[in-house]
Amino acid sequence: MSTAEAPATGRPVVLRGGTVLTMDDRHTVLTDADVLVEGDRIAAVGPALAVPDGTAEIDARGGIVMPGMIDTHRHMWQTAMRAYGADWTLTQYFVWYYLEHGKVFRPEDVHAGNLVSAWESLEAGVTTTVDWSHGLQSVDHAEAAVDALQSVPGRFVLAYGNIQAGPWEWTADPAVRSFLERRRAAADDLLGLQLAFDVTGDPAFPERAAFEVARDLDLTVTTHAGVWGATNDDGIRLMYEHGFMTPRTIYVHAATLTEDSYQRIAATGGSVSVSTESEQSAGQGYPPTWQVRRYGIDVSLSQDTSVWWSGDLFSAMRTTLGADRSREHLEAHVKGETVTHSHLRAEHVVDWATRGGAKALGRDDLGSLEPGKKADVVLIKNDASPVSFPLVNPYGQVAFQSQRGDVHTVLVDGRVVKYEHRLVDADLPAVRRSVEATIDHLRTALGEQAWLNGMNPDLPQDEVLDNPYQYTEYKSESTREARGSMFGDPGSGGDADG
Repeated sequence: MSTAEAPATGRPVVLRGGTVLTMDDRHTVLTDADVLVEGDRIAAVGPALAVPDGTAEIDARGGIVMPGMIDTHRHMWQTAMRAYGADWTLTQYFVWYYLEHGKVFRPEDVHAGNLVSAWESLEAGVTTTVDWSHGLQSVDHAEAAVDALQSVPGRFVLAYGNIQAGPWEWTADPAVRSFLERRRAAADDLLGLQLAFDVTGDPAFPERAAFEVARDLDLTVTTHAGVWGATNDDGIRLMYEHGFMTPRTIYVHAATLTEDSYQRIAATGGSVSVSTESEQSAGQGYPPTWQVRRYGIDVSLSQDTSVWWSGDLFSAMRTTLGADRSREHLEAHVKGETVTHSHLRAEHVVDWATRGGAKALGRDDLGSLEPGKKADVVLIKNDASPVSFPLVNPYGQVAFQSQRGDVHTVLVDGRVVKYEHRLVDADLPAVRRSVEATIDHLRTALGEQAWLNGMNPDLPQDEVLDNPYQYTEYKSESTREARGSMFGDPGSGGDADG
């Protein structure tokens, strides 16, 4: 096999001689070990494996073999605007997408964003991505989103949402209901389905109707919770009191919640998707990893949107470690103390990027390299880089030293989708053309001056700080009340074991 030729689909593959992060229950690390893939499953893990005749061999020596990473919250439809909002605050994000320009996206623009985002995920070793798709103004937009995802050989979950209408409205639309029922029936290993909407805290709890649709269709709800200026403890309390907090519910950010809310999430078994780059930069609240660990809440990682940030989980892991540790050091220094041992370790964030995502999605067949599990596998190896050696702490290497360019090989469902640092069968010129068409459309629809001004948009005359959701008149200053201390409730800090 030449250096440019990827193993053919359906052919057994063995990755030979790598350091294997199994991410099993014991976090077993194997050195000089092999991972054998047959069909869509991991057939064996161990040293010097015997393999079937005709097995393609990939040299993993000097590299790290790990499970495919899982991103539980990414607004893929916005990726055609990569880096446009690099200097935005969360309020400016709300102004651009929620108030002023989100409606100008056509189905083909959602398709373009999803297409480039899906390939970007695979290139970075993210084998499963939740498309938090809250730009679906119509079923045509939803069909375009799905078409894009299904054209890329990754594993995806469409989290259906629409920021232009109340969730109680769009979930009641017969066309949307038909789409959800049809896609729910057709859901498979490679394309799942969720509902994505937020709970404003309105005492009338109009979101109840959307939760009931999710319950009727047996769909997971993913929701932006604990977001400064948007959602807070009132939404969590309403969900709890009406019986809509379940072990499958995913709470994105959860950064400005109080002890009562964390306890409710813990008691009902939900998980938190932490988007540290986003929370640090945009202003949802301080990344809550020490809080959720303190209450024993499961954690997954996510990147949020490439309109700001990178689309890989290497950045998510290192920024999460940095935020958690800087908080721990600062609180110790305020008390005249010194942190001698970091409570959040590299091993923990690698777990969150793999097993944590699998658990959040209810996929016990993903997230670890064990016989019988789905063959979503990543090889990190870059012989051309001096950063690739020495390999003495594999968890530290993944979390602090690696980047997307070090991803050598990626398998999804046993299929090689990236090989020798290049995506397989990706028509990137065509992807580029579709993205460029979307940018041309946006610039034309907005006008050149508005397009340029949008990179640092002014606030409109109407107040937006109390309610970015234009589909409801409900407003509450409680989403931006003083928190009591720099990191939340008084006394909410302190050590938490990972």
